[in-house]
Amino acid sequence: MTIERLKTNHRMSQVVKHGGVAYLAGQVADDEKADIGTQTQQVLTKIDTLLREAGSDRTKILSATIWLSDMRYFVEMNAKWDAWVPAGAAPARATVGALLATSDFKVEIGIVAAC
Repeated sequence: MTIERLKTNHRMSQVVKHGGVAYLAGQVADDEKADIGTQTQQVLTKIDTLLREAGSDRTKILSATIWLSDMRYFVEMNAKWDAWVPAGAAPARATVGALLATSDFKVEIGIVAAC
């Protein structure tokens, strides 16, 4: 089986496809200073774009890992997530508190999807 890498550089690929599965790198917001709702929406928009480029979409998400810089953001992040996930297509998911790349990032989301 072949491995296809999309949007790759010396450090990482944004998407790696193998065996009918797309593995997305963890996505963070464009605006580090934005509130959790805005950051979450920016991340979900990036995920939609990457899924489309991989030949997939949010109905085919198998699993999601969500890292929050503060678990107090859980409810606000879930409000955006719940509106974004199609009915009947909720993936397996884990949400954990973690230190992110910079202290301004509030959320990072990694996705595995069928393609």
